[in-house]
Amino acid sequence: MSFLEVKNVTKSFDNKTIIKDVNLHLEKGEIVSLLGISGSGKTTLFNAISGISTPDSGKIILDGKDITGKPGSISYMLQKDMLFPFRKIVDNVALPLTVSGVSKKEARKKASALFEEFGLEGTQMQYPDELSGGMRQRAALLRTYLASKGVALLDEPFSALDTITKSSMHKWYLDIMEKIKLSTLFITHDIDEAILLSDRIYILSGVPGNITDEIVIDEKKPRSNDFALTEKFLEYKKLVVEKIAFT
Repeated sequence: MSFLEVKNVTKSFDNKTIIKDVNLHLEKGEIVSLLGISGSGKTTLFNAISGISTPDSGKIILDGKDITGKPGSISYMLQKDMLFPFRKIVDNVALPLTVSGVSKKEARKKASALFEEFGLEGTQMQYPDELSGGMRQRAALLRTYLASKGVALLDEPFSALDTITKSSMHKWYLDIMEKIKLSTLFITHDIDEAILLSDRIYILSGVPGNITDEIVIDEKKPRSNDFALTEKFLEYKKLVVEKIAFT
């Protein structure tokens, strides 16, 4: 049994079926991408997995337990960092702990213990507008990690960053994921990003949306700095482009 299983999930709005009979799985410590054109139902699927919405049919199973329509079991990081501008970074990061009833002092202590590992040491008492875009995303990811129970959904977490910052964040992201072993599903429109970061890639396409292909990226991690320049990388990219083009 996989750590996370999405079984035959269908969801409609206003009598229009957005996704139909979607099946996917996520193993512990895996990074899996969801690729698809706009309107294919990626966000609808994430809302169902996270429990924000309840599917019309199908189930979401986490570690053997049915969590269908039950929010709070899987953390969800949106494209924007969603940091509160009036809160210090440590308090933004610690928010999932304080919301769950942990005292502010204890929440700050637990969150601060991870700041160095996430490359945020020294930013605890700063405010979001004092941080760069990359650092804000690190803070948002740490907050997501503290809210998670082993699984996180990331919706285009690096799309707002410039190319150089994004490249740096990719390397950091892979390094931190190797350390914390957070099982991750993330939405991206960036084929290169999906290949660089993922263990597997799901292609979501069609009307209504469904998983039409699964591509395994059989490349050892941590990946070499020049992986994106290799013939192997180009072969994966050609395959992904071909699968998307013919769906």
